[in-house]
Amino acid sequence: MKRTGKWSLRPLVLALALLLMLSVAQLAAAAETGAKTITIFHTNDVHSRVESSKENIGYAEMATLVKAHKKDNPNTLLLDIGDTFHGQTIANLVRGASIVDIMNAAGYDAMVPGNHDFNYGYAHLVELTKLTQFPVVSANVKQTNGTRLLKPYVIKETGGVKLGIFGLTTPETAYKTHPNNVEDITFADPTEEAKAIVAELKGKVDAIIAITHLGVDGSSVDTSLKLAKAVPEINVILDGHSHTVMEKGTTENGVLIAQTGEYLKNVGRVDLTFENGKLIGKSASLITKQHFDEQKIAPDQAVLDIVGKVKKEQEGVLQEVVGYSGATLVGDREVVRKGESNLGNLIADAMLSETGADVAITNGGGIRASIEAGPITKGQVITVLPFGNYTQTKKVKGSDIRAALELGVSAYPDSLGGFPQVGGVTFEFDPSLPKNERITSIEVKGQPLDPQRTYVLATNDFMAAGGDNYTMFKSYPIANDFSSLEESLIAYIRKVGDVQPAVEGRIKVKAASAAPVPATPVAPAVQEQTGKANLYIVKPGDSLSKIAKQYGTTWQTLHRLNPIPNPNRIYPGQEILLP
Repeated sequence: MKRTGKWSLRPLVLALALLLMLSVAQLAAAAETGAKTITIFHTNDVHSRVESSKENIGYAEMATLVKAHKKDNPNTLLLDIGDTFHGQTIANLVRGASIVDIMNAAGYDAMVPGNHDFNYGYAHLVELTKLTQFPVVSANVKQTNGTRLLKPYVIKETGGVKLGIFGLTTPETAYKTHPNNVEDITFADPTEEAKAIVAELKGKVDAIIAITHLGVDGSSVDTSLKLAKAVPEINVILDGHSHTVMEKGTTENGVLIAQTGEYLKNVGRVDLTFENGKLIGKSASLITKQHFDEQKIAPDQAVLDIVGKVKKEQEGVLQEVVGYSGATLVGDREVVRKGESNLGNLIADAMLSETGADVAITNGGGIRASIEAGPITKGQVITVLPFGNYTQTKKVKGSDIRAALELGVSAYPDSLGGFPQVGGVTFEFDPSLPKNERITSIEVKGQPLDPQRTYVLATNDFMAAGGDNYTMFKSYPIANDFSSLEESLIAYIRKVGDVQPAVEGRIKVKAASAAPVPATPVAPAVQEQTGKANLYIVKPGDSLSKIAKQYGTTWQTLHRLNPIPNPNRIYPGQEILLP
């Protein structure tokens, strides 16, 4: 989940100009007092967004900045906090090897694997670590015999200062990659492992740095905040997993926690000041895409050459046009993990078309990108569905379909990777009700769901095996195997030709009760969309102001009519009462 508020990014041009390196005056002052400053640059949740774009910095540009700083201040490290080897076609077609080459060229010093770094299977992850020119560390990933899969930590000495750097991987990996990818692997309690590592490092190092793919989401059991409360001997936690933007980091129990957001939109920087081997100061900041643009930072040629070589090898296959879309297919994280998406509908319909199932359910977290209106290429589809999951059918009781949908909406209004994108089924839920009791109605092909009836369910193999906690599907035998999701979607787009998917009310969020208002005529478009004369179903990109303008009212009026805690937060599928 992307967090806002005190961790939101508020770029200040003057501050950005100071982020690249310590001033000459600061360095001189440090030299006079005998103090030393160590700078740690860090990245997290890049998901193989390797190139510079309108929003993303790109590895080549980042490498230029870090290498320039290292030249002037050798006491500099570059660390990655996971979800790195998988995500986009440039990585997936060569199973992460291209990202290893890029990171080697960029000069990384250490990395912790995230849950998505296991997407090729843990054995392949181990093979990738043999290709890296830097250690990949995680203390809590263990094999069935109790031994650790990877090194738990590394000690880096720079400028006469020893840093103990240890890694932790979220236990959510057990169900946030395909279960087959982590078969015979366990993820031990991060807090307990951290206590053991800290005890081992004490006396050997001058500071302890935890690189943790844990995150700060309230829906997670293990977070970096929990870790800081339990193990205050850690000096700095460099975090990932929750895609949280922390402009200046946050401090919990004396521990500095820093995270950059996602996709190399920012590069994190932590400065540690030591005097006589004792840590006397620490601070966190972000270097933004805006800074890179303003400073016209050129790309590092070595990294650029690797990216160009891989793309050249892949471009022929990926540019093939498979169909056209009359609308933007929305796969934004904050849409597909919270409500109905037209792209989610298209994928679910493709699953139904191939399998002939009664119901299709696929997890919103498996949808990784949007596609703009116009020609649709094979490469774009692969980017949307990068995990190589394939469709399976199972014969499932209606009661377990209900249980699955209850699980899918359990975190709402927070985002959830397991949020269901559906076909063949429509349902309504009330987020004010307790978890597992939120679904107020379900229809399959226009008929009420029968909890005792057996339905043919099409889902992806990840969920069929219990991924994203869909354990209610796990015990049912597989009825049939079908194409991979991207192949299925490509075939369906080719079959349809021009696709016109829409948000059509498959998932409805029940509005909380409000004071009665006089019924007044509403625009036909609203009636057509909702079937109710005074309700509007929120679509991706909507805001209260936008809706108010469309129907000749004000956002304040809509806010009064609808008990929405935050008028700046409405979600696709939510019902808005109109005056």
